[in-house]
Amino acid sequence: MRESGILMHITSLPGPYGIGTFGKSAYAFVDFLKKAGQRKWQILPLTPTGFGDSPYQSCSAFAGNPYLIDLPSLVQEGLLDQQVLDCICWNRTEDRVDFGLQYENRAKVLKMAYSRFEENEDFCRFCRENSSWLSDFSLFQALKDENGGAPWYQWDSALKHRDPDAVWSARRRLKDAIRFHSFVQYVFDKQWHALHKYANENGVQIIGDVPIYVPLDSVDVWSAPELYQLDKHLDPVAVAGCPPDAFSQDGQLWGNPLYRWDVHRQDKYGWWIRRMQAAAKRYDLIRIDHFRGFESYWSVPYGDTTARNGKWIKGPGLHFMQALRKALPDVQMIAEDLGVITPPVKQLRDEAGLPGMKVLQFAFDPDHPSDYLPHNCTPHTVCYTGTHDNMTLSQWLESLPARTLQYAARYMHLTEDEGYVWGVIRTAMSAPSKLCILQMQDALELGSDARMNFPGTQSGQNWTWRADGGFMTDALAEKIRSLTALYDRLANTGNGV
Repeated sequence: MRESGILMHITSLPGPYGIGTFGKSAYAFVDFLKKAGQRKWQILPLTPTGFGDSPYQSCSAFAGNPYLIDLPSLVQEGLLDQQVLDCICWNRTEDRVDFGLQYENRAKVLKMAYSRFEENEDFCRFCRENSSWLSDFSLFQALKDENGGAPWYQWDSALKHRDPDAVWSARRRLKDAIRFHSFVQYVFDKQWHALHKYANENGVQIIGDVPIYVPLDSVDVWSAPELYQLDKHLDPVAVAGCPPDAFSQDGQLWGNPLYRWDVHRQDKYGWWIRRMQAAAKRYDLIRIDHFRGFESYWSVPYGDTTARNGKWIKGPGLHFMQALRKALPDVQMIAEDLGVITPPVKQLRDEAGLPGMKVLQFAFDPDHPSDYLPHNCTPHTVCYTGTHDNMTLSQWLESLPARTLQYAARYMHLTEDEGYVWGVIRTAMSAPSKLCILQMQDALELGSDARMNFPGTQSGQNWTWRADGGFMTDALAEKIRSLTALYDRLANTGNGV
């Protein structure tokens, strides 16, 4: 079956409280996808945002982002008063998320809701079912609050090294704070489950993203340091990144601690399997970020200021992928196989049976043939107009050198009458790939201001884009649906419009 979908992160949805949430706009977007004939909604990680406001730098590989909780739902439940929300400044401009204001205000408001919350069996069941990660996460967050937000490696030595007596004492001392953070995760889970259920009932599946790494200041590293390349002082030995490429001359220095894959293998990849099982409950399909890191990963000496001096080191390879497949035989996964892709990476992807990604913005080099050209897309791939790390199509087309634009226009039969952006979307829809994903920004023909992320940079623009409140029009839905039908991507229908 040929299908298509739209990439649109939750935070980019419109709404009154400074950031897209699991509220009315999210349900309206599901309705829009249904009208547009789309069967997939791809989002970015739902875990708490971290350094640089990035959803790929989260303090937990399992927890949910409190910023995504719909506050009006808490008003309806009697946990909040509307006037409290109305007295808070949530944003300075409607088209950008102000993460600083979210940081200042969300926790205060959620603590007000918690003060009215009465424990029930549903909450207790949630805590029991998620105890493998929730107990440590809630303690970790309570300790960060107690330490003024300082990273765990700056805490008192006993807590830094998880001395059993110190941890036990902290659990007693911070009992109420721990329960608050568990309450927040309970509310997140309940609201996400309801939205996910609504999407599925309307024929829309969720594609979720699992980052390959976690940051040093995360509960995952603090609670199980033996799984990471740390020295006896719990400092990293080497950190993650990627080599110089089209995005950055110095490469990208992510700074995440690297895994001790030998220890993971001895444990039969237990942490990874639990992580993927949790993701499988949250999403219908899982995109594995930076898939090539499982074949070989770029290891940068700790303390370097760029990624230039890194080196490739062999990853866990097929043994790891087979362990995931055995533990989750029915889970559908997509390999994010972009970047420096070598024959061994392709071999691992194919042996694991995962579809890879074909991004049209990488396809058009007039001097060299490209694997990303539509005629090279096999059915077992996912064709993208662009990803969250790319320019918008409008920006990309404007930035192309004259020869490249001429080649792309000739290949894709781009015309002024159709519009170049929609010509690229049409080309993606027509590709042999069974699944096609387009960015919402591209369907809206937005320019550089709507770019989601510029890799390797720190900017107030990254991750902050929000759509205009009136973007979900019937006319746009019909325009997308028409192309979807033309290229046989509607469910249970034949060709035609």
